This record gives sequence, C-alpha cells and structure tokens, in this order.
Amino acid sequence: MTAANYALVGDIGGTNARFALVQEGAVRPLAIEVLLCADYPNIDDAIVDYLARAGVGSVREACFAVASPVREDQVRMTNNHWRFNISAVQRQFGWRAFKVINDFTAMALGVPHVERDKLIHICGGPGNPDRPRLVIGPGTGLGVSGLMPIRNGWTPLMTEGGHVDFAPTDETEAAILKILHARFGRVSVERILSGEGLLNLYQAHAELQGVSAPLDSPDKITAAALERSDTLAHQVLRHFCAILGRVAGNAALTLGSLGGVYLCGGILPRFIDFFLDSPFQSSFEDKGRMRPLMEFTPVFLVIETYTGLLGAAEALGNAEVQ
Repeated sequence: MTAANYALVGDIGGTNARFALVQEGAVRPLAIEVLLCADYPNIDDAIVDYLARAGVGSVREACFAVASPVREDQVRMTNNHWRFNISAVQRQFGWRAFKVINDFTAMALGVPHVERDKLIHICGGPGNPDRPRLVIGPGTGLGVSGLMPIRNGWTPLMTEGGHVDFAPTDETEAAILKILHARFGRVSVERILSGEGLLNLYQAHAELQGVSAPLDSPDKITAAALERSDTLAHQVLRHFCAILGRVAGNAALTLGSLGGVYLCGGILPRFIDFFLDSPFQSSFEDKGRMRPLMEFTPVFLVIETYTGLLGAAEALGNAEVQ
C-alpha cells in the first residue's frame, strides 16, 4: 500500500482501539485491526504498531473517534491510561490534517453509511428521509446524537442527552427514583440506560421487592434474563427496554427525527430477539396525541460492528466537523 492513497481512521474506546485505512474520498474501512489499549503506553505506540501491521509507513491524514470529551488540544481517555496532545501527534506523524471527535458523534456520522443488511427494523413506518435522524444507544454510558440534513449530506449534533433527568411514570418508577436518588443524588437516564445502569435498576427492583440481588454484573443479569433462570432479571431487562423506548421517544419528539431513530451501542445487539419482544415499541409510541407521529417514525437497531470507523472516515471529508 502506498501512503499517498490512504488516510488513517480510529475508534478508540476504553479497552480496544480499532484502526483502519481508508482510500482518499472513500469511507469503507480497509485493513481493520483491533488492538488492546493496555498493550501500549500511549496512542502513538499503537499507531506505529498498526501502520507496521498494515504495511504502510505513513499516511497523509487521520481522524480518530474517542470515548472521552475532546477539549481544545488535549485528550484524556475516560476509561484507560492514554493521554495525548492532538497537535503534537499530528506533528509527530507529519499528517496534513488530524481530527479528533467524540465517539458517539462518529457513530452518528457513520449511520448513513451502514449497509441495509446491518439495520434491523424495530418498528415504525416509512418516515421522511429528508428530516433529522436521532442516534441513541446504551453502552458504557448512554450516547445521544443526531444528524441534521444539509445541502450535500449531514451535520452531527454533539449532545449530552444521556444526562437528562430520569422521569418516572408510575409508582414503581417513583420508588426506583427515590432509591437511586439516595445513592447518587441527581438521577440521569444514564444511571439506568447503560451497562452499570442495568445493574442499578436490578438492585433497585430487588430492594423494592424485598428479595436478594445475587447477580453482580450487567452481563450476568442479561444472561439470566435470556435463560429465564432469574425472574427478577427477566423483569428488569424488560423494564430497561421500556424506559429506553420512552427516552428515545422523548428525544425523537424533541429533535423532530422523522428521518428515523437509530439504536446503537454494544448492549442491544446481545439480545435482539428479546428486544423485539420487549415493551420498547409500545413505550416509544405511547405519546398521547403524538402517537401517529411516533408510529410513522422508523426505528432501526444498528448491528454494524464498525459504525464508529465509518463515521471517522466520513468526518475526514465533512467540512461541518472540525
């Protein structure tokens, strides 16, 4: 491979760093490698190793999506030891351009490039492809972004929508809010709609029902719910899906996202059949006089593994992304 024809894209999480090459003007990632962040002192060491693996001495430009806030020239990864200065890395590798964007912004930018066979239709009608799109999904946290249509493509919305208040809708949820408020103070929806949030919800339900909560991780709760080996876990995972439906519906109304709702993140693809049979749809559509609008809005589950890399590649040539 010749360096002049390629750019480097990355999707950097707390545990893994995904790297790929893209041809100039394209978004389809090539030579994808997934590296463990713990194996490298810092990001520049991982970049050097990846380029050697890919057989490329250098590239002309790069764009990385990172699971952390991006503040001016400094990046401090939230869930690993990597710290780097954007301009210093650019100088070190001689790139003509280097963009660093939030991982969920990249997720949003990648959505229009996801192949149809990597989208599972959950509910809703045809919508309007010329209207905004909502991108939302639980993972380590609750990511919320959006895409606004512009003349020649899309511009992403960088939001902290996962930190809006949790709003209970019945007595059980009011009691759950009281329990979580005692633990955390203010309770955002991310306290429930995330990996750790599922554990919070499970423990709160157990306290309400006066039963033990032996499962101590989101993975164990999910497995027990799918196996129906724990009644409480099954009930809690269904409640998780219902709350996600309400929160996604609220965000769709706020954004006016008739262009569609795209559910991303690492949690939902682990239980697709369960999710399809869950109260998500009924909760999403239960918006009173706005029900017809919600029924018209298409909702998709994104199962593309490398949506973040697609988004980083899109960001390279997207003038709306600085």
